[in-house]
Amino acid sequence: MMPSSIKNLEKDLKIHHQLTSNQLADSTVKLGMGTLTKSGALAIATGKFTGRSPKDRYIVKDQISDSLVWWGDINMGFEVEKFDQLHDKMIAYLQGKELYTRNCFAGALKENRLEIEIVNEYPWSNLFAHNMFIEPTQEDMATFKAEWKVLNAPGFKADPNIDGTRQPNFSIISFSKKTILIGGTGYTGEIKKSVFSVLNLLLPVEKGILPMHCAANVGSDNKTALFFGLSGTGKTTLSSDPNRKLIGDDEHGWDGDDHIFNFEGGCYAKVLNLNKTQEPEIFNAIKAGALLENVYIDEKGEVDYCNDSITQNSRVSYPLTHISNIQAPSVGKNPNTIFFLTADAFGVLPPISKLTPQQAAYHFISGYTSKIAGTEEGIIEPTPSFSACFGAPFMPLHPSVYAELLSNKIESSKVNVWLVNTGWIGGGYGEGKRIKLEYTRAMIKAALEGNLGKYSYEDYHIHSVFGVAQPRHCPEIPTQILSPRSTWNNDEKYYEAAFKLANAFRVNFEKFIEQTPEEILRGGPQRFAY
Repeated sequence: MMPSSIKNLEKDLKIHHQLTSNQLADSTVKLGMGTLTKSGALAIATGKFTGRSPKDRYIVKDQISDSLVWWGDINMGFEVEKFDQLHDKMIAYLQGKELYTRNCFAGALKENRLEIEIVNEYPWSNLFAHNMFIEPTQEDMATFKAEWKVLNAPGFKADPNIDGTRQPNFSIISFSKKTILIGGTGYTGEIKKSVFSVLNLLLPVEKGILPMHCAANVGSDNKTALFFGLSGTGKTTLSSDPNRKLIGDDEHGWDGDDHIFNFEGGCYAKVLNLNKTQEPEIFNAIKAGALLENVYIDEKGEVDYCNDSITQNSRVSYPLTHISNIQAPSVGKNPNTIFFLTADAFGVLPPISKLTPQQAAYHFISGYTSKIAGTEEGIIEPTPSFSACFGAPFMPLHPSVYAELLSNKIESSKVNVWLVNTGWIGGGYGEGKRIKLEYTRAMIKAALEGNLGKYSYEDYHIHSVFGVAQPRHCPEIPTQILSPRSTWNNDEKYYEAAFKLANAFRVNFEKFIEQTPEEILRGGPQRFAY
């Protein structure tokens, strides 16, 4: 069946449709675009771009998006005419090329899924789509009718002077044409995040469903836990728990029928410093069918996960079936526990603290983590990084829309919300040390099992700057670890850093004040009044 997006290309065009992972890996190797590692996984290099380029992601400003999208530095508008022009140029560029196409779903619930047709210039890009989206069954294929289309051509470069882009690379979404154009970049994450952006507008507006940048797993008691967090905070690592079934590691929906459902069919994990002992589920998933990106490989075909000479954002994509302990289908019940993960490089937030509903809404809108020296050009010391709803680059609507949906669901489902610092203790980055993964796992386990005491003065201490409730005791954790101030052994330096971070929260939140209720504002740092 000829995919509809490319029917107007040459009749003799060679289309490889719905190839298997082995076929796509073989094609990549034969084209000299990748190599097989000792584990059997395919390794490729994405070229100049080893991460997303958020300043080159656009939304076409048309009759559908104009009044819905929260326009600004994150959601940048693009002209309808320029989009049509660029679409035609991409179609012309693809003339005479071998293409790799795929029909797939985004959404594990049939009533809420999006049917997508993806056209890739490169076979390994199609392998990524194979891993990350949900494959239709033979029965599904008989009635499949793509609602949205993705054209992905890393070799095509726009002319900024003519095409209206900032650079030769771009990712552009048109809600009227139901089409996504991605060009000039080989970074595969642009594919999944563009589809996520589409769902982040359609689901709240059309169905009242909350889309979430979070991981999810479920225990033997069928109780679901959600893990919100930006890249590098431990979302994938902490949700891949051998004692709990994984629903998904990155993108989910929360509907009105008590369902948490995965948008994806796979995982996309960072692998820098991947450790087989500490992260066995991810390590063992890297086998035939997995796609490694921008990793260093020695002459024996072994991957050196500690080598960041190519990028600190080395990654792997693999289907959920590569994880032995998964929830099938990828659907859970209403969560009873939510974790907000942050890698605090200032070292001032408690390793775990309980949030009130108002604090939960405040921290959700804030979406705090840290950038550390060396991660980006110009970063020479720990820098606060805020991403609304823990996923601002993918959220077309105003953050208050998502925050209100979350707050209502937290209240109606009586969910416990915890702020977990997976970053530094005993001092900031460069002086303190990163909290041990086994400590974080133990605290999360204690929270899930209700072993952090009652919400009372005897069991909790209210942080004097951030107002969060930090437990005084936790099984398997030294008591001193629970108090960030105690680990510093220097109160003056600790409070200086704490007030600096609290002020950064305040400054970041200024753009949300007009649309935010007073009770949520009171959920912020205690020393600053709005």
